[in-house]
Amino acid sequence: MTSGLVIVDKPAEWTSHDVVARLRRLAGTRRVGHAGTLDPMATGVLVVGIDKATRLLGHLALTEKVYEATIRLGQSTNTDDAEGEITAAAPAGAVTDAELTTAIKALTGEILQVPPQVSAIKVNGQRAYKMARKGEEVELAARPVTVSEFMVTAVRRAGDLIDVDATITCSSGTYIRALARDLGAALGTGGHLTALRRTRVGPYGLDLARTLDQLAERCEVLPIGDAVAAAFPRRDVTAEQARTVAHGGRLPAAGLGPGPVGVFAPDGALLALVEEQGKVAKPLAVFTG
Repeated sequence: MTSGLVIVDKPAEWTSHDVVARLRRLAGTRRVGHAGTLDPMATGVLVVGIDKATRLLGHLALTEKVYEATIRLGQSTNTDDAEGEITAAAPAGAVTDAELTTAIKALTGEILQVPPQVSAIKVNGQRAYKMARKGEEVELAARPVTVSEFMVTAVRRAGDLIDVDATITCSSGTYIRALARDLGAALGTGGHLTALRRTRVGPYGLDLARTLDQLAERCEVLPIGDAVAAAFPRRDVTAEQARTVAHGGRLPAAGLGPGPVGVFAPDGALLALVEEQGKVAKPLAVFTG
């Protein structure tokens, strides 16, 4: 099986780990991993790495993501989404469109966000969700995240409840569940997430994604070189520089920015990911051999 990425359209009720287990069977290798976990309730783009491409995943996770979400105002849950139990309710029927717009604006841009109690973040070596399920109160620190777009696409009112459909573009590490919770808190109604679909991770969108049924028929792999060229700046090097990089050596910086840069040999083969620090480009991952 070719090293590369498989862009999966994850089905509801599957964990990201379930998808990896299925891809291991389809690809015939244990070297499979994913970037950017999706909750079981969520559907959409899950980036899966096969073989050498698993070494890309940590770098791909630090990228922009786009979601289509439905937020229900008027009810809070213990998980901040529809998977949990309703813990509080307050009528949302009187919330005006103007109030909704103002509250959403406050959650747009660079914000500090407290992750959900039921999340995979580690607290004193334990996953927060495991502590929360034991009934322990988990103290999670607020973290800086960027919500570059929070665009309402529909508002549906039904008695004391309001369902808000939105397209959200955000940095990695942003919890859409927490945005739903915080929007409800700001409006005094409570809120939780009822639907979530991820439509893009960095350059990889639903147009590239395949369902598990489609992948069972034909396991389409985006070759590792193409995956890197789509996600990072590209640097083509000479044969002599290629030998240096292949052995883990450093190159002079080329002024291609602070993030990872894909380095390609004269024949177009991917050699490495490098990171420029000052006047040198240091290898992050070498893919030769």
